[in-house]
Amino acid sequence: VSTVFGLKVTIPQSLYEVARGEEVTITCNFQPKNPENRLIIISWTGEPDGSFDDEGISFGTFYSDKNQVDIDPMYEGKALIQTNLVGKESKLILKQVTLRESRRIKCRVQIPGDDEGQTLATASLAVLVPPSEPVCMIKGKAEYGQNISLTCISEEGFPAPTYKWESYDVRNVPRSFPPKTTEKDGVLSLINVSMSTSGYYICTSANKIRFAKCNLTLSVIPSRMNIGATVGVIGGCVAGVAVLVLIIYCCCKNKEKPEEFEMEPPVVEYHDLLENKKEEDPRDLRRISIEGSIDQREKYEMKAEKEPNLQRSEDSDRNPNRRLDYDDRRERPAHRREGDRGERFDDHRDNYNSDRKDNYRDHYNDRQDRYDDRRDRYDDRYDDRRDRYDDRRDRYDDRQYHYGDRRDRYDDHREQSNDRRDRDDDIQDRYDDRRDRDDPRRNRYDDRQDYSHYSDRNDRRNSSGDL
Repeated sequence: VSTVFGLKVTIPQSLYEVARGEEVTITCNFQPKNPENRLIIISWTGEPDGSFDDEGISFGTFYSDKNQVDIDPMYEGKALIQTNLVGKESKLILKQVTLRESRRIKCRVQIPGDDEGQTLATASLAVLVPPSEPVCMIKGKAEYGQNISLTCISEEGFPAPTYKWESYDVRNVPRSFPPKTTEKDGVLSLINVSMSTSGYYICTSANKIRFAKCNLTLSVIPSRMNIGATVGVIGGCVAGVAVLVLIIYCCCKNKEKPEEFEMEPPVVEYHDLLENKKEEDPRDLRRISIEGSIDQREKYEMKAEKEPNLQRSEDSDRNPNRRLDYDDRRERPAHRREGDRGERFDDHRDNYNSDRKDNYRDHYNDRQDRYDDRRDRYDDRYDDRRDRYDDRRDRYDDRQYHYGDRRDRYDDHREQSNDRRDRDDDIQDRYDDRRDRDDPRRNRYDDRQDYSHYSDRNDRRNSSGDL
């Protein structure tokens, strides 16, 4: 059949699946028209993946005349082509595959004089990528009566991962989703959430290779508007109670406070004098009022003179000498009486001034004593502070002394380190001198190891064997 129809190239497996970073082997079988062929060329390439800047991939080419394989520089050390001409088989081995190799792979066989039939075969290489760790988020306000969505998505994964949500209550017990809950493409929609909707939610992202999970905690709280209204009502009630208590307190305080009346000077009315003078001039009324007040004052003075006279008469009967003194004072002229009154006033003023000076002197002495006490306390505190300062200065001097000793020890240690470094430099110099002396010997030894004539002999032998 091959002699009639020509070359036939096949790949037994149409799809190869491999995880990213692993190794894959693709086998290509070929049947030439002639059993013996002088030259067979097998090339492995990758078709463009459909992106804008992708022009395809060339992995390498096999040449049968020289039994040579040319690998593309981009895939040196990563791609390997193994060909068995007897078994009519070629293998492409890819190591640490990436998403770039995820495309259709072509195996093309070229034989001079055998270009009819099926000269190439293709197979699909699918590089599988495990899903990355998904990100769980809450969209919407988690408040009473609201509709929210829980989203779960992995940034990468091939084939595209599938998502599944699980729900647990606050006691970490599995539970079913509330009514009207929908789940699609990693989005869990919750309708009319309430307190019972709170709990833990876990999302699993999985494909053929592996899976990954993420979780979140959902806490449904009352609406902010309801919270504000509740706080407003409570605040209004508290303010009303406070105003009521204040009013009661003020009323009770006013009841307990005694009534006070302003004292006004007494008003003297003389109705009997004004009854017959109603139609007279106002100036006459004023004069009558003044005369009435003068008459009342004269009556009061006469009464006051009578009462002391009676008293003095009684006292004079009991004490005649006192009566004589009183009579003498009464018979003295007015200017003498005024002089006696001035002398008594001067005596009273002197006594007042002396008492006041004594009080000032005592007050000043007390202030002086307090000032002396305060100064003594200040002197004591100053002495204490000075003693503490002297102690602190002594401790500082001791530290300075210890610091000087430590610095001296550090200088000694540094000098020792410098001496040690000088010795190491001398050793290094001696080593360098010895190495310089050994260089001629090493050169002579390298000259002896020259096997160029032996290599030429092997080349001639290999060439004769090929012939």
